[in-house]
Amino acid sequence: MVDDEIMNTELLKAYLEDTYEVIIALNGQQALENVAVNKPDIILLDVMMPDMNGYQVCEKLKLDPSTQFIPVIMVTALSGRNDWINGIEAGADEFLTKPVNKLELLTRINSLLRIKNLHEDLLAEKNKLDLQNRIRSVLTQIIPTLLRTLPPEQKGIVIHQMIDMVVNAILENTSPENNLAGYETVGDLCCQIINQLGANFEVDVSGDTKNCTIKGNCCPWGKEEARSNPILCTISRGIFSRVANMKGDDVEVDVLETMGNGDDCCLFEINRLD
Repeated sequence: MVDDEIMNTELLKAYLEDTYEVIIALNGQQALENVAVNKPDIILLDVMMPDMNGYQVCEKLKLDPSTQFIPVIMVTALSGRNDWINGIEAGADEFLTKPVNKLELLTRINSLLRIKNLHEDLLAEKNKLDLQNRIRSVLTQIIPTLLRTLPPEQKGIVIHQMIDMVVNAILENTSPENNLAGYETVGDLCCQIINQLGANFEVDVSGDTKNCTIKGNCCPWGKEEARSNPILCTISRGIFSRVANMKGDDVEVDVLETMGNGDDCCLFEINRLD
């Protein structure tokens, strides 16, 4: 029985390894441990396994918030109605009956991966909107009221704290591949950061490679909010300066136009200092 299981596993691996990285587990507990460590994109589960069967493994995976959205394909020699019902109740996303057909296997995997990618895109968009709403709520509702009650010498401290909060919150919700080293210019990175708040800033590089202008037609705080609280434009400028410092560039950020001051767009010039 064990030899048959190994043979079936090696056959599936041979079908997949030209396209995918394959990690093998020979029992249910090992499967759970591998999933916890490697977080695979998709899981193939044989119903008949030592220790715990495929249904039990699938149920554990689907009850765990960290793995519940990983697609699971049950691979089984069983084809009765009750077997399929058991798989559905355990949370399986697809079923394949042995002997597995390679074309059918690859088709099911591709289909489930497309669905998984769509789900992840929607989740990322939701997280981005949640981030925008949290930051906007703090800066457009709380900060203007707070600043009106503070003495002048404390306002600058609060503004700097808010700038750090915004930048850190965005970086915590930014994919690892979007790191500081991934941008050729500080202007590109500034746009990437501010656009996480719903803006649409772009870099307009001038002939002078020391300087660049970033322009936005969509205010990260909302046009009306910025006009009611021009201090938000000061925060935008501070964000760009903070990002430039993180990248190690010695720059000065000048404000040319802002929607908060009634202009049609926002223009900031980033000047590299010698």
